[in-house]
Amino acid sequence: MDSTIMTVVAAVVALLIGLLAGKSFFSKTNNKIVEEAKLQAERIKNEAEKVKNEADRIAKDAERLSKDAQAKADTLKENKILEAKSHFLQLKSEHDKTVLQTTQKLNEGENRIKQKEKELEDKTKLAQKEIQEYDQKKVNLDKQLEVVARKQEALSKQHEEHIHKLEKVANLSAEDARTELIEAIKDEAKSKASSYVQEIIEESKLKANKEAKKIIIQTIQRTAAETAIENAITVFHLESDDIKGQIIGREGRNIRAIEAATGVDLVVDDTPEAIILSSFDPIRREIARLSLQKLVQDGRMHPARIEEVVEKTKKAIGDQIMEIGERTAIELGVHGLHKELIRMVGRMRFRSSYGQNLLMHSRETANLCGIMAAELGLNPKLAKRAGLLHDIGKVPDEETELSHALLGAKLAEKYGEHPSVVNAIGAHHDEMEMSYVISPIIQACDAISGARPGARREIMASYLERIKDLEKLAMEYTGVEKAYAIQAGRELRVIVEADKVTDAQSDSLSFEIADKIQKEMQYPGQIKVTVIREKRAINIAR
Repeated sequence: MDSTIMTVVAAVVALLIGLLAGKSFFSKTNNKIVEEAKLQAERIKNEAEKVKNEADRIAKDAERLSKDAQAKADTLKENKILEAKSHFLQLKSEHDKTVLQTTQKLNEGENRIKQKEKELEDKTKLAQKEIQEYDQKKVNLDKQLEVVARKQEALSKQHEEHIHKLEKVANLSAEDARTELIEAIKDEAKSKASSYVQEIIEESKLKANKEAKKIIIQTIQRTAAETAIENAITVFHLESDDIKGQIIGREGRNIRAIEAATGVDLVVDDTPEAIILSSFDPIRREIARLSLQKLVQDGRMHPARIEEVVEKTKKAIGDQIMEIGERTAIELGVHGLHKELIRMVGRMRFRSSYGQNLLMHSRETANLCGIMAAELGLNPKLAKRAGLLHDIGKVPDEETELSHALLGAKLAEKYGEHPSVVNAIGAHHDEMEMSYVISPIIQACDAISGARPGARREIMASYLERIKDLEKLAMEYTGVEKAYAIQAGRELRVIVEADKVTDAQSDSLSFEIADKIQKEMQYPGQIKVTVIREKRAINIAR
């Protein structure tokens, strides 16, 4: 029993201790939770206050922005109203101005109409007055015609009587006298007519020469062409002499590859920072120059690369030639050329004749032909076309035995050019008979372009030889005392002895010398032969 009670008491005590311990634990836990809740509530409260303050600030900003927006809207509204009023006033002013101008024009039109009506009335009155005067004059003229008819009839009778009297005095009939008179007048008329015809011929020659010179001078003045001199060498500039060794290559393989691929001689000497490209063909020199430029920029230089670059450059030059031909045709207004003719025109850019660039010469000739044809009332477009193509025989793809004029005519005919153009090309060096009017124009303009000072270059030795030959040719004639070639060989002055050569012989001598020069010598342009004869009587007073 006691053990049971003790057990119960012990259990109760343990229960109480457990209850007290649990209460103490739960009490601590609750206090911790409460503190955490308080801290969280305080934090939430602080955040709520921050949010409230932010909301208040936003509300104030919104209110301020609303006020600003309202103010701007009011200002914009006022500005738009002012602009609308200003635009309305401007439109109203323009409308009033237009109405005023229209009214003025209507008033001016009415005034002009009234003035024309008045002028018409005046003209009508004047015409009526003139009609009346004309009727009066007609009446007077009829009366005068009647008087003239009566006088003429009386004069005829007197003339017949006078003829009868003359026949009796001279023992000649009127018919015989008339025949003798006609024969006398006929001889006199022939003499006067011959003299008159000679004067007309001389005047026509003088006038024709003046007009021809005027047209040629005006044509030359209106054409300002550049003087382009092509050489047989091209200098390729280098940044440094170190590149020369790269161009030459190991044992000269690179330079040999370049020369074999382009057909141009490369001269590498002591000239600083330069290599000379030598060839008679400007196209080859240009291909070599551009190929070298690409190779130097690229830095890779070996035979395979050289051949590749040269092939690409040749293709690029071919495209450039076509572009030059097309641009030239467009600039001169020559349309409808065959592609082959365009390519030949482009090739002229890389060809020279006596130092004159062939394309520049052909362009200049074309412009001269167009101007001269227009002055003479001919077709300027056709003349320009013939002038541009007149030297295409100098740039053939294959060399032939034909002269460049005949070859050019053959090519022009092959590619469908007009017969007059074909004839002008073939006849510009008198190798074909001229059948059209524009042919001599092309010949003259070709000579003008080639003979222009500075256009072509001559070797000094051949120039001096030609000058000497001119003077020597003149000295062969009897009576010639001195001969001087002046103005760069374009004029020959011949001084003759007055005792041996008369004035009439001077004219003949000038013609003979000019004819012999034309037949025996080769020269650009023309040579003027001037024969001078003077008589000097000298005495000395002692």
